[in-house]
Amino acid sequence: MSAQTVTISRLGAQGDGIAHTDQGPLYVPFALPGETVSVARIKNQGTLISLLTPSPERQAPACRHFGPDGVNGTCGGCTLQHLKDAPYHAFKRNLVIEALKAKSIEIDVDPLVVAHPGERRRVALAARRTEKDMLLGFNQAETHHIVDIQECPIAAPGIVARLETIRAIAKMLATSADAFRITVLETPAGLDLAFEGLKPLSDKQRRAGIETVLAQRGIARVSVNGEILVEPVKPVIDFGGASVTPPPGAFTQATKPAEDAMANLVIAHVGKAKRIADLFAGAGTFTLRLARIGRVHAAESDDKALKALDHGARNTQGLKPVTVEKRDLFRRPLTAQELKVFDAVVFDPPRAGAEAQVKEIARSGVKKIVAVSCNPLTLARDLAILIEAGYRLTRVTPIDQFLWSPHVEAVAVLEKA
Repeated sequence: MSAQTVTISRLGAQGDGIAHTDQGPLYVPFALPGETVSVARIKNQGTLISLLTPSPERQAPACRHFGPDGVNGTCGGCTLQHLKDAPYHAFKRNLVIEALKAKSIEIDVDPLVVAHPGERRRVALAARRTEKDMLLGFNQAETHHIVDIQECPIAAPGIVARLETIRAIAKMLATSADAFRITVLETPAGLDLAFEGLKPLSDKQRRAGIETVLAQRGIARVSVNGEILVEPVKPVIDFGGASVTPPPGAFTQATKPAEDAMANLVIAHVGKAKRIADLFAGAGTFTLRLARIGRVHAAESDDKALKALDHGARNTQGLKPVTVEKRDLFRRPLTAQELKVFDAVVFDPPRAGAEAQVKEIARSGVKKIVAVSCNPLTLARDLAILIEAGYRLTRVTPIDQFLWSPHVEAVAVLEKA
């Protein structure tokens, strides 16, 4: 380890400050462009020792767990609380711009749809039982150390208000000192808590856990390792007027405002399409909204999510027909021939993108395409395939739903040239 003084030239894709040195780029968490900092260096990583010249773009962090002065914060849930709003928004938008440029895609990217504190309805907490108490919070960056939290400005107030309730339930269910994970989803009916990584429960633990949950207010469901332990109320969420009960721990968009923004962009581009394919459909975030426009075929590999979607479609009035298909779109994408019957295709894949499926879409000639992505790099790769096949990219909108993190969503719309 060596100490040195460096000047930060830019922010990296993960939100670290980057200094250019004789030994190559040095990555310094919590440092901002233009700042002169003293760091302890190990290879290409720097730990900020002191801030010699602060940036005018630096601000006091919103959360005590981030660190009192935005330097060497402990909680790993956020990385950019110390950056003022305007440069933070520019950073997020620029992640999309640079990913597109790397694939030689030139387009005037829309302004960022911004996120606000208190909007996160879904958070993934780390937890571990100690001799005296229960640690509940987030892992410190690059470590397995759990930072115990009493507040979280990004999370919905309904989640923050029940942190002690979550802690009490976790304490009853955990029998060892092994770390585990709790996915918390806020629904109108109450919190949906999905525990993963716990040891199998004994009958006595099950009874005690159920009694603990029933004694609390505001808990809709608790599941352990995918199995429902107790469900006082069904945790129903709304997809454009259709009610869906997602499977325990299932993927949902992290904030309702971001979901609505994405859905509005999808619907606007699909227009009056009569037959629509929704690929990587999940539990129906877009499918059930699109079914108010035309017939929708939803393809998804997660059987439980697909059943939740199907149940929601069957129990909602005013929808056009919805068909569902369990299908691994990475290994067995819908073929160009299968896609030819659709007027529009929507796809929202995981971070790896949808390269195999996109190649089939490119060959299909379908008139309208909407790509929804949580990874600008794989989005740019997939868009390049479609553009090469003769599609015209007309709009790209970056959307922030992971506040103060380096993650950004985007919606891209294309039409056959």
